[in-house]
Order: sequence, then structure tokens, then C-alpha cells
Amino acid sequence: MAFIHLFFMASMLVSVNSASDDYGSKGNVEKPNLEEEKLLSTNIVVQGIVYCKSGSKVIPLEGALTRITCEVVDEYGFETTPYSFLSEATNAKGYFLATLSPLEVKEKWVLKECRVFLDASPLDNCSYATDVNKGSSGVVLHSYRLLHDKNMKLYTVGPFVFTTPPPTSISEGY
Repeated sequence: MAFIHLFFMASMLVSVNSASDDYGSKGNVEKPNLEEEKLLSTNIVVQGIVYCKSGSKVIPLEGALTRITCEVVDEYGFETTPYSFLSEATNAKGYFLATLSPLEVKEKWVLKECRVFLDASPLDNCSYATDVNKGSSGVVLHSYRLLHDKNMKLYTVGPFVFTTPPPTSISEGY
């Protein structure tokens, strides 16, 4: 029995030593080539919640839209026109999800800073985009959860808030 344990330990030492020869202190770890990196690219997914605030009541807003806008750099390093897309309409709980697949973006474009904005409300009496959590000025996407099994970067923003439009001032002609 001791011979089996000794044999097992010796074989483990050999496999550890051979692994360290390949990837250890020499630093010979291979980097994936560009084609492999392209295949490993991930979907960009943004989620959040949109509310309607009327007086002291805050309720989830169904049917609202958000817009995601990204700065784009072409293959020569020049900025091009921004790339923009809409989320799906929010559900009854105010939840939205927006997905951008790398296949939707031109092959040689590189997406840089992306921002999420409130875009549209289905209600006339709750259609003013507030800047709560940068809903009207645009929140920058910066931290995400990498979901390996779904091949996606998941960003969470908000919650965002629409409210009643501010009263317009009426000029009396002076």
C-alpha cells in the first residue's frame, strides 16, 4: 500500500515539474492569435430599470426605451460617427435589456466609451427624462460581470426615472 502512495506522489511531482517547464518561470505562455480572440469576443448586454415618478409615487414604467451610444474608432485609429442602438421596451416591472452582438458592428470597428441614456417614455404625463443616475446625461458603461457560460459582458445601470414635464413659462408680452 505504501508503494502505491509513493508511486502516486512521484508521478504527481513529475507532472508538476513538466508543467512548470512549459509555463513556469520561463514565461513561455502562448497568447491566443487574433483569429482566436475574434472567436472569443463577447456580447455586450445592458440591463436596468426605468421608473415613472409622479408626485410622491414611483412606479415601474412599462414600454420605456433606453439608448446605448458608443464612440467608434475605425481600423486607422480615426473616430467615426457614434454607433447607437435601442433597448427592448421595458416590461411591466420597468426592466429593460439591450444586447449588442460583435457581429452587428463592422469588422474593423473598435467600440470605445459607451453611454446609456433614457430615450422615450410611452406616457405623455411622465415623459421628462431626469438625470437621476445620469439617465439624461448618459451613464458610462465601466464595470461588468463576465458571464462565461453565456459569452457575455453584463452591465447594470440605473435605475432611471421619467417624471412629469416641467411647466412652461408663459410670457405676458413684456
